[in-house]
Amino acid sequence: MLNEILKDLAPTNTTLVAVSKTKPASSIQELYDNGQRIFGENKVQEVVWKYEELPKDIQWHLIGHLQSNKVKYIAPFVSMIHSVDSLKLLKEIDKHAQKNERVIDVLLQFHIAEEDTKFGLNLNEAHEILNSDFYKNAKNINVVGVMGMATFSPDPIQVRKEFKSLKNIFDSLQSDFFKTKNDFKEISMGMSGDYKIAIEEGSTLVRIGSLLFGRR
Repeated sequence: MLNEILKDLAPTNTTLVAVSKTKPASSIQELYDNGQRIFGENKVQEVVWKYEELPKDIQWHLIGHLQSNKVKYIAPFVSMIHSVDSLKLLKEIDKHAQKNERVIDVLLQFHIAEEDTKFGLNLNEAHEILNSDFYKNAKNINVVGVMGMATFSPDPIQVRKEFKSLKNIFDSLQSDFFKTKNDFKEISMGMSGDYKIAIEEGSTLVRIGSLLFGRR
């Protein structure tokens, strides 16, 4: 299945994040041996032990909701945090990145779904963060894009509409805050059931789990 997904991604600028949550290290190693290097985890405790156990050139992405008090555990090694949904969390990431003498790439998570269960900012809240004195002076975080989760729905029209809204948010932020910042380029959207629509709507990072690892 990995080769089929990579074939879908080949004509695009989209990168695969293999979502390995709840899966054993042996399953991750198998994909690693086939060339996959970027893996996504939802839980801090799980990504920490997998980091310790698996090859060190894996790029670990934290894609689940992140509590501020757990940032310290992943700050030494995490490659990207997809789920920044508050100024408080951003401050905590900056603080622990500084302690580890690192700059951590982050994505601002937006609420694009009609479901109430998803975390995320709205555009006004993002503007408040990006206009804040803290953000303007922060040295150890690097905002490189946006993330969102579509409604879990079989209706492709609704899913496409929500992905379009995230792309519009990205375009708006790029125009207002990141015109001269070439590494503000990531749109993390699309999972196993809707990644093809996400690619069509401009995704640069698709988070795929069950198609690669089977149902959880």
